[in-house]
Amino acid sequence: MAKYNGAVCKICRREEGKLFLKGDRCYSDKCSYDKREYAPGEHKGARRKLSEYGEQLREKQKLKRTYGLMERQFKKTYRNSEKMKGITGENLLSLLERRLDNAVYAFGFANSRKLARLLVAHGHFMINGKKVNIPSYVLKPGDEVIVRDKSRKCDIINISLESSLRKTRPGYLELDKDAYKGVIKNIPERDEIISTANEKLIVELYSK
Repeated sequence: MAKYNGAVCKICRREEGKLFLKGDRCYSDKCSYDKREYAPGEHKGARRKLSEYGEQLREKQKLKRTYGLMERQFKKTYRNSEKMKGITGENLLSLLERRLDNAVYAFGFANSRKLARLLVAHGHFMINGKKVNIPSYVLKPGDEVIVRDKSRKCDIINISLESSLRKTRPGYLELDKDAYKGVIKNIPERDEIISTANEKLIVELYSK
């Protein structure tokens, strides 16, 4: 599957906000965005006034890059959100939040979504007692995400868990740190999702 291998700090500067793509570094004084909030490129600080389409595109890019998806995968998720009952934009956020890789990150088992995706792909987690190595797997209310026994000594997971205690965890998630287990309590409501993206603009973009 295609993936982005470029400088991720430039993405935050392009989208004019922290997307927390580099884990704990984003919370430290080493964060590149805090040092250089201007847009990347030759003309330092220059930002063009965006058209209506431009604003919609930037919101889509911001959300897509936050969750680390490529265009084809993001569009597929959007099409699935259209088929669900309810508000399409909120459905989209719900599907993205309930991806296994995002849940692993949100529980604190990994300090970035990129690392979470790698850990899932390497088979470190089980869902309801069964090994799952598909990062895009969508969790349902009541699902338990458990670190496999042989992975509980992994330094990366343990260090991430300790550092996650300083961060805000969404209300629809429940973590049992000692049991290396997290539970999806409910379908996340919009006010439980920590996202600055304007999903309404994304729906307008895809509705054209």
